[in-house]
Amino acid sequence: MRIAFMGSPDFAVPALRALHAAGHDIRAVYTQPPKPAGRGQQETPCPVHRAALALGLEVRTPARVKRDAQAHADFAALDLDVAVVAAYGLILPPAMLAAPRRGCLNIHASLLPRWRGAAPIHAAILHGDAQSGVTIMRMEEGLDTGPMLLAESVGLTRQSTTAALHDALAAMGARLILRALAESPPETPQPEAGVTYAPKLTKADGLLDWAQPAAALDARVRAMNPWPGAYFPHAGDMLRVLAAEPAEDMGAPGAMPPGTVLPGAGLVIACGEGALRLLRLQRPGRAAMEAEALLRGYPLAPGLILA
Repeated sequence: MRIAFMGSPDFAVPALRALHAAGHDIRAVYTQPPKPAGRGQQETPCPVHRAALALGLEVRTPARVKRDAQAHADFAALDLDVAVVAAYGLILPPAMLAAPRRGCLNIHASLLPRWRGAAPIHAAILHGDAQSGVTIMRMEEGLDTGPMLLAESVGLTRQSTTAALHDALAAMGARLILRALAESPPETPQPEAGVTYAPKLTKADGLLDWAQPAAALDARVRAMNPWPGAYFPHAGDMLRVLAAEPAEDMGAPGAMPPGTVLPGAGLVIACGEGALRLLRLQRPGRAAMEAEALLRGYPLAPGLILA
């Protein structure tokens, strides 16, 4: 099948490799343009770009496609059966959506219509969903509104992290897109009920607000792992929290203000409801360490109230 693949981050790489291994004729791979990265701010290609080059595929990196008539013509000239899209990062205009004979199929990391938008994996963890999954949908002009071809779910627990769920859904998406192309399943309109949106994250989404319940902060730590990372300010540092858990053995913190470092084993912080035990942290420019190791040389004594 003549395919264009459109994706940028690590999530999309397994699908690209699966399509190539299955023998599909990948006419071009579209990715975000290389961006400055690292201390030297060198132009660095995205994960899909690197994977495509390793497979010997043509890579195209238009900075924008919405109103670029030449980009539309170049895309149409590929004479595609289908385009496969996975976290590409650019909005496709009607001219490109209509060009492939079977349309553009999107690998979306949620069980639509829940969590349309840019950060569905984070949102599922953050909001304590019991399950997540992947939906293969045919793209329309609306934001993740198109009809569904296939979907598969995976259960979530109170220990699930965005990092682990990301990898599981990336593998699931690669498997489902091969099925969608081979089986041509019937399309099903998305339900009108249950629509939710997962907006693009910023660094500010990782800030821990101790006035929130401990369960919500635990979910935020797991949802923001690895990016943008959960953190709190102290002594001029931004301490990153890599792992935590509700301190259910501590009981209620009583009259202690939210943000108070509580006495007892480990590093436990009073929250608006309950308390959160911080298990693994990282100071700027330092290696990650267990909370007990951090406490041996860092001022987080019981009774201290964090901002």
